[in-house]
Amino acid sequence: MFGQGLVFGGIAGGVANGISYLVIAGGGGGGGQNYDPGASAGGGGAGGLRTSFGTTSGGGASSEPFLELLSGTTYTISIGGGGSPGTTPARSGTASSISGAGLTTITTVGGGVGGGFDSGIYQANIGGSGGGARSLVSGASGTSNQGYAGGDSNSVDGGGGGGGAAAAGGLSGTIGGIGGAGLEVNIIGGTGNHYSGGGGGGSRNKGGDFIGSSGGIGGGGKAGNYFQDGSNGINNTGGGGGAGYGPRSGGGGGSGVVVLRMPTDQYSGVTTGSPIVTTDGSNTILKFTGSGSYTH
Repeated sequence: MFGQGLVFGGIAGGVANGISYLVIAGGGGGGGQNYDPGASAGGGGAGGLRTSFGTTSGGGASSEPFLELLSGTTYTISIGGGGSPGTTPARSGTASSISGAGLTTITTVGGGVGGGFDSGIYQANIGGSGGGARSLVSGASGTSNQGYAGGDSNSVDGGGGGGGAAAAGGLSGTIGGIGGAGLEVNIIGGTGNHYSGGGGGGSRNKGGDFIGSSGGIGGGGKAGNYFQDGSNGINNTGGGGGAGYGPRSGGGGGSGVVVLRMPTDQYSGVTTGSPIVTTDGSNTILKFTGSGSYTH
């Protein structure tokens, strides 16, 4: 059994005998544009992110305590799906979680949908990270300790970028806001592993040209160019979908992921759901890209 709240529980690489985790929900769909040719849609928010690895978790929070798992106990891993794309309208992502006996369930909130235009107007939704705003309104809030808000729109010509785990979605002006940056979490080893980037906001100028803004690093989808759908968020990163330009759909959100990292001499080898199993030094890493379980 491994205690929570170890003094050095937040340091990168972990403490001997510590069990670290990364839990990311599905990203939100990007807003679509199928109603008002003189306006722009917002990017989808990234899925909520919680981690005990490193020093920082989602939304600028400190990393969380290590897990305390009970020998012989089975822990259920649920992976959230990405939200469907707009225009009808888009949908938010769904939750990911780790649950089991003796453990307070660790859950994350799906990314919020970007605002857009269908047979009417729909607003950005709150989420793990919030969806970016449609033209001339405010972006939606993120969830505390999981992600940031979507970007606001200051112009009819640009929608806000979806919020990310490490930064708010970009503010739009005459072009759409870029997606908020995802957080670097190197729990699988190596460097440069970013997760939960927001989708790019839609853009158009008064001449009718349209250049889609970039998604945030960490899986955020790019907004569509003139008369193009937005790009999907990348699966198993929780990235938000990019906005579309009419009559076109926003991109769908990327699915979530759950990662467990533990000392190899403590790994039981008993899993379901076919996680990807790798090693990094003296640690074994389980990467769940679909729902399953681990028995400690």
